[in-house]
Amino acid sequence: MITARAQVWHQFASASSSRHATGDAEKLTVLIPCKDEINHILDCIASIRSIADEILVADSGSTDGTLELVRSQKDCRIIEREYVNSADFKNWAIPQASHAWVFIVDADERVPAALAEEVRQVLLAPPADKDAYSCAFRDYFLGYRLDHAGWDTTSIRLIRRDVCRYRKRRVHSNIDIDPARVGKLKTRVDHYSIASYEDFIEKYNRYTSWSAQELWDRGKRAGIYSLLVRPALRFLHMYLVRGGFRDGLPGLQVCMLMSFFNTFMKQGKLWQMACRREAPPVSSETRAPTILPFAPTAKATSVSGARKAA
Repeated sequence: MITARAQVWHQFASASSSRHATGDAEKLTVLIPCKDEINHILDCIASIRSIADEILVADSGSTDGTLELVRSQKDCRIIEREYVNSADFKNWAIPQASHAWVFIVDADERVPAALAEEVRQVLLAPPADKDAYSCAFRDYFLGYRLDHAGWDTTSIRLIRRDVCRYRKRRVHSNIDIDPARVGKLKTRVDHYSIASYEDFIEKYNRYTSWSAQELWDRGKRAGIYSLLVRPALRFLHMYLVRGGFRDGLPGLQVCMLMSFFNTFMKQGKLWQMACRREAPPVSSETRAPTILPFAPTAKATSVSGARKAA
């Protein structure tokens, strides 16, 4: 569905196209949402610097020194706000871009030179019938590249600032746009998603909570199929159908984690929302007897004193 915002924009597409014929490229803001990304932020910035007319870092409360590193880069602008969810945060940040085109890159991602060149070519003459471009990802787990067992997702990342916004969802939201107006970039983004098991557990504990709440709000409930069959089917699909076994032990771990941690945890939390039982209050009849602290009797004291004298 084309939004009212998009309809207004399309009225000016023809005038814009005449300017593109002169060879002038549209200017680009690269938007980097981040929080506590001290290990990633500088490499991310370096990977997009060649195509960015503006680097806009949207921070949601970093405390690990990330912002100090960003401030040391003289070509970056910082905006800050509390994080509610990904869609809400990005929808707040997008209008603050200085330029009409925005390329959204997470801090744990890197833009290869080939992808930067694709973006540059799009901006030389943006088609009037396209408001956004999607791309795929090359995922890394503990530093190992996953050619088969990765997350296998595509996401819209290059957008017209005045047209595109994210759907209102707690997690894994995408741009709300007519698919016919979305182009595709061929080169994958390098995604260094998981650096450690602790990183995975912390991240997916949040994701599964948000996903379970999304399912609950849509009237979904978990049962034996969701808890027993769905995780097993996802493992078989990732490991055998998509060929996760070809990524060796890193691939096996990702398939196991995404199936029996992510999928199972999400369904388990959904079941918990409907079926969790609180511990019954302790009544006077069932309350455990009070155990008094030990105090030696006079007899015990005299015996003890006699032993010391002996």
